[in-house]
Amino acid sequence: MLPSRVDHVQLRGREVFIKRDDLIDTCLSGNKYRKFYTLVNTPSSHYTKIISYGGTQSNAMYAISCLCKEKGWEFEYYCKPLSSHLKEELCGNLQKSIANGMDLHEVAYEDFQDKIEALQGYKEDKTLVISQGGADTIASEGVKALAQEINTWKNESNIKKLSVVLPSGTGTTALYLKNWLDTDIDIYTSVLIGDRNYQMQQWKRLSDGPYPKILPTSGKFRFAKPYDEFLQMYKELGSSTEIIFDLIYAPKTWIELMNFFNDSDTKILYIHTGGVSGNETMLERYAHKKSRK
Repeated sequence: MLPSRVDHVQLRGREVFIKRDDLIDTCLSGNKYRKFYTLVNTPSSHYTKIISYGGTQSNAMYAISCLCKEKGWEFEYYCKPLSSHLKEELCGNLQKSIANGMDLHEVAYEDFQDKIEALQGYKEDKTLVISQGGADTIASEGVKALAQEINTWKNESNIKKLSVVLPSGTGTTALYLKNWLDTDIDIYTSVLIGDRNYQMQQWKRLSDGPYPKILPTSGKFRFAKPYDEFLQMYKELGSSTEIIFDLIYAPKTWIELMNFFNDSDTKILYIHTGGVSGNETMLERYAHKKSRK
């Protein structure tokens, strides 16, 4: 449902507003709905096939599979070889995406980059290739709508100083938000994939700027690896706010948010970018890590 509502919560005595994009749709939730908003409003006859690539438990993969199922489009997805665990038993977003009709193609590690480059140059009538994670110019329209909702909410709430915070995988949502938010709104993001330099490369591929601010991090973290401090924050968020967050993107962002913002005059709006469908497999990884100890 649009516009998504804004909740008011407390964490460690700090007030934070939460933009509940996770409630927009049960499958196309969070920033995936915003990124694929253009496709949601595209007539089914416009395409016959969607092609994309990336990780085997990608939230974007699952969102595209839902969209293609609804539109009647074929969906081809390319990934690196499945783990032995996944080959034995499909689970999580991969299982749900295949159930939606996704055609999965495994590509050898040494050939994957060449395959991506070939896909990016692929041209066929009524076929659309979407970059990994939805890092694509098609995301602009939906993120513009999100920015307009935030601008309106800020003005109607008489907030003078607002900082918008959200996690970044590809950083596409944060980048386009920066373009469309009112100039007196600061936007900060937490980098989950790679480092600051990698994130800047991703942004420069899509835009000449201006770019969002990157929250300082306390160390190096591998994407989607289970960390005890992330699980602790996930549980604290759930008990304090009674809202379910994702286990990959949200914990690191909230840790950095709480460490960085000391100015009580600044109102913080956290954008809940969805992704909770991936919690099933992440909780299994945490349980496996605990059992190994």
